[in-house]
Amino acid sequence: MPGTLTAENCRLDDLRAVLEQPTVAADYPHATEIVDGVLVYPATVLADTPPTELAAALADGPGIVIVRDAFTPETVHRASRAFGELIAEQHASGAQGGDHFARPGTNDRIWNALGKLGAKDPETFVEYYANETLALVSAAWLGPGYQVTSQVNVVNPGGAAQVGHRDYHLGFLTSGQIEQYPEHVHRLSPVLTLQGAVAHSDMPVETGPTCYLPHSQKYPAGYLATVRPEFRAYFDEHHVQLPLRLGDAVFFNPAVIHGAGTNRTRDVNRTANLLQISSAFGRAMETVDRERLSNAVYPALLALAGHDPEGAEYALACAAEGYPFPTNLDSDPPLDGLAPPSQADLVRRALAERWSADALATELAAQSARRSTR
Repeated sequence: MPGTLTAENCRLDDLRAVLEQPTVAADYPHATEIVDGVLVYPATVLADTPPTELAAALADGPGIVIVRDAFTPETVHRASRAFGELIAEQHASGAQGGDHFARPGTNDRIWNALGKLGAKDPETFVEYYANETLALVSAAWLGPGYQVTSQVNVVNPGGAAQVGHRDYHLGFLTSGQIEQYPEHVHRLSPVLTLQGAVAHSDMPVETGPTCYLPHSQKYPAGYLATVRPEFRAYFDEHHVQLPLRLGDAVFFNPAVIHGAGTNRTRDVNRTANLLQISSAFGRAMETVDRERLSNAVYPALLALAGHDPEGAEYALACAAEGYPFPTNLDSDPPLDGLAPPSQADLVRRALAERWSADALATELAAQSARRSTR
C-alpha cells in the first residue's frame, strides 16, 4: 500500500520555494534577535513568551529557536564531569557503540545519557533537568506528559559533517519504507517529537555546530528528498550554521533538514547533550507482551506463509513490534544502518528462512535482552 509521496517525485525547486519564506520579526515579538532566519530568545524572557508563539515558530516559522543561557555554566560543568567519567568508563571497557550518521568509534557518544546521569549522579541530574527552559519549550510543542531521552555526542577534532537529514520517526527508515507511509503521516511524525541540544562547550563555527535549512520542515517530501544527491548538494551549499555558547540550547522541529558540521579545530571536542522529547500520545493504550505473542503464533504464521504470504504479513503486523525503537542503543546499536532490526523484521526473516519455533524463540529472547536496560 504505497503512499502518495515518492523520492522520484521530489523537486528541488519546490524546496527552494519553501525556503524563500522569510522569518518575520513581528510574528515573534518576544524574540530579541533573528540570526540567519533563526529566532533567538534569552532564557530570561521565555517565561513571558506565550506557548503559542513558540509553537508557531517551530511549526510555521523557521522551525528552530535558540535560547541563550538556558542552562547555567555551573550546572553544565557538573553534568559534563559526570559525562566525562561515563565516556572514560566506556573506553576502559572497550565498548564501541554504533552511531546513526557517523562511523562507529569516530566520535564519543553516550546512549541513554539521561538514565546514566540519573544513576551516576542523582543530585546533578535533578539540578540539570529542573530547567524551566526545557519544560516551557517541551510543553509548548508537545503539551503535558512528554518524555525526555538524551544522548551525549562529542565530536572530536576532524570529525566529519553529517549529510543533511531529518530525524525521528520517519528519518530513520529507508526510502522504500518511507514511501509506504501516506502523506498525512509525514505531517504527523514531526509533531510527536521535539529535538534539542544543550551546548556543553563553546561552539564557534569552526567547531562544526549543527547546520540547518530554516523553514525546511514545511516541505512535505523532505523525509524522502534528503537521500537524493541534488538535495544533499543544495544543503551543503545553502545551510546556515549557528554558533552556540556553553549553556545555550537549541530546539527544533525534527522535520527541519539539518546535520552536524565538520569540526575543523585541532584541539576542541565539540560536546552537546542531544535531546529527544516525545509526545505522551506516541504510545498504545495497552501493554502487550509481543515477544510471547510472536512465539505463540509463529507456527500458524509459518503454515500460512507457505500458501498466503500476504496474509501472513498482515497477521505479523498485528503480532510483532514493527518499529525498532525505543531500544538500548549500547547493546542494540544501529551498526548496519540508521536503526537496528525490529522484532517484526526478525520474525519476517524467520518466516523467509523457515526457522523452527525453538530457533525463533532463542533469537527473540536474545533480541529482547539486547533491548533491555536492566
